Amino acid sequence: MTQMKVSLIISTYNRPDALLICLASIKNQSLKPDEVIIGDDGSTPETKKLIDEFKKDFFIPIYHIWQEDQGFRLAKMRNKCVAQASGEYIIEVDGDVFFHRHFIRDHIALSREGCYVKGVRVNLGKKLTESICTSKRVLNIYPWSFGIEKKRENGFYFKRLALFLAPRYRKNVSQGLGCNMSFWKSDYIKINGYDEYFEGWGGEDDDFANRLLRSGCKKRYMKFAGIVYHLWHEEKFMQNKERNKNYLNQNNKEQTIWCDHGVDQYLEK
Repeated sequence: MTQMKVSLIISTYNRPDALLICLASIKNQSLKPDEVIIGDDGSTPETKKLIDEFKKDFFIPIYHIWQEDQGFRLAKMRNKCVAQASGEYIIEVDGDVFFHRHFIRDHIALSREGCYVKGVRVNLGKKLTESICTSKRVLNIYPWSFGIEKKRENGFYFKRLALFLAPRYRKNVSQGLGCNMSFWKSDYIKINGYDEYFEGWGGEDDDFANRLLRSGCKKRYMKFAGIVYHLWHEEKFMQNKERNKNYLNQNNKEQTIWCDHGVDQYLEK
């Protein structure tokens, strides 16, 4: 366990084969989170069955938060999860990734008051993904491994270099990455979390990161540490892509910090 309480939030939707690998990789961590919260955007009962099986012999609490399937409502799901989280520090990932064994430790090592951490990912190809999911085993992935589709360079691990680069690398690029990101819960609440106007594909991560920056938070870019390996899937239907893009541009133009439809509706009054 860590000195500060850490909540790992995992978003999922009808991908139990990938979620199994994601959860299994938590067992391999050199430093464990204090709790795992799975935010489920309307999966079928197969996902609940998997989570219930993991709960039986998992070494830390797992909570499953489910909402009805009414389309892609990731922002709402993340707000519900953060509201329930008991940790003061939040690590946020997607359920179709698995972790380098020092993933949690690296996020904690790079954390600083008043900052958020943006990580990187390695994209695995279809054949390697199918092999991993069929075997139900977490594999060690290296930059030279066969089956990587793209972002191979993100697989190099140099923690000392990561610590040096964190406040310097791409410091002026405002960007979020919801599949590998961490922040303080207090900073999240300060901007009212994710904007639930974002429904459908894209925009919610960048909007969230932009508002964090405008609120006074600084970005720490985690390169060469805290690596996640993204399991292949077909391109999703990008519903509302243009609508979300226009709304993101509007918020940037108006320098929005607080969103009206955010996490506050789920917090205890």
